[in-house]
Amino acid sequence: MPNIDTKRIKIEYEQFGGSSNPTLLLISGLGGQMHYWPSEFCSRIADNGFRVIRFDNRDTGFSSKIDSLNLDEARQLIGKLFAGEKAPVPYSIEDMANDAIGVLDALDIQKAHICGMSMGGFISQTLAINYPDRALSLISIYSNPGNSHEYMPTQKVMEATFNPPPEEREAYIDNRTELFQLICGTGRPFDEEFYRKMFAKSYDRCFYPDGTARQYLAVMTQKDRRDDLAVLSIPTLIIHGDEDPMIPPVAGEATAKAIPNSDLKIIKGMGHDLPSTASYGIEISDSIIEFLKTKFHGE
Repeated sequence: MPNIDTKRIKIEYEQFGGSSNPTLLLISGLGGQMHYWPSEFCSRIADNGFRVIRFDNRDTGFSSKIDSLNLDEARQLIGKLFAGEKAPVPYSIEDMANDAIGVLDALDIQKAHICGMSMGGFISQTLAINYPDRALSLISIYSNPGNSHEYMPTQKVMEATFNPPPEEREAYIDNRTELFQLICGTGRPFDEEFYRKMFAKSYDRCFYPDGTARQYLAVMTQKDRRDDLAVLSIPTLIIHGDEDPMIPPVAGEATAKAIPNSDLKIIKGMGHDLPSTASYGIEISDSIIEFLKTKFHGE
């Protein structure tokens, strides 16, 4: 796959669909590499007339790693932030939004539809706020409007999420699969094969928990975006599951409330599921396609 030098860092990316089609930029969540947006999901949208771009955020996959705090140091800093202390962090959600703009710049894309899931939703919202002339629309999937202390995971999910993953390959795959079995909803059978393949690929591409910890520092220090979101004037779609234990449904509702005239889609039975074909990938992708075609093509 190609990579882009954004003049800040190198970003690994992949494209689906014709380069002359309207662009949909997909931004992954915490520690998620680009394949967290499955190829089938991307192709389904591309087949409906869009240029789909997915990429590795900084500190994940084949994109640049930030030479900063190691895992133990980052975890100590996370503890201080949880205790209410203030401390500098290696980078911010704003920096990650700038990375996404760097992808568009390098590919000479002036405007794009911006879609992010979980942490990627924080990044997408920030991009739309800071670069209003570059975002055609905003799609925020199981995310929140920035007041993270108000929309916390359940205690069980927090403990499972923030324990360091095992370093051995099979143990890592088991651990991450168990985590997603915990945070996925009950509306569809848990697709264990999909998740085991997902995390095997993640481990083989780039096992790098240090980067995930640094990304979490950016999440912990993100701004409350509600006032800024209130002045957005682009079409916006909020998608959330009604069984999400990672980012509760009230967070999606609060995001929709903050953005004027936004569309809110609550998916019954969905948790913090990745968009696999066997789970909610078709429903999410079709919701995105319908939203974009309705808002921009009058269909």
